[in-house]
Amino acid sequence: MASAVVPAIRVQREDFDIAAEIAVLTKGRADIGAVVTFSGLCRDEEGALAALELEHYPGMAEAEIGRIAAEAVERWPLQGISVIHRHGKIAPGDNIVLVVAASAHRQAAFEAANFLMDYLKSRAPFWKKEHRADGSEGGWVGAKDADDEAADRWKKSGE
Repeated sequence: MASAVVPAIRVQREDFDIAAEIAVLTKGRADIGAVVTFSGLCRDEEGALAALELEHYPGMAEAEIGRIAAEAVERWPLQGISVIHRHGKIAPGDNIVLVVAASAHRQAAFEAANFLMDYLKSRAPFWKKEHRADGSEGGWVGAKDADDEAADRWKKSGE
């Protein structure tokens, strides 16, 4: 049975309002019993980071996030899902990413949000460059082994 849930995916430079995004997803939906959100913020790395710059390929990033969000919809009984990922220069303390998963029950919402974040941290087509507070050249940041290991737990048998 095909799901009627269409994931809402946005890649944007602008900030987002978490409460407003939840309201859009849940408005008029009495069938939703659980909403799980994850919002990722830019850290200052103990004062060493002035900003994090995120680059992406427009169109490709949205398509890839949409693909993994559609997989979440197939795996769990969701009533709605939204993913927003920012690009550009982001200052410490500012929002980077938001995942909102809505379901009739909490477990499906938690698992879907966790699945999406594991993917976004390890495999989404974004490139991150650090801008150091002392003005020195920061480097491009790669996925951490722990992020790859977290994403691997969601592989289906035979993958």
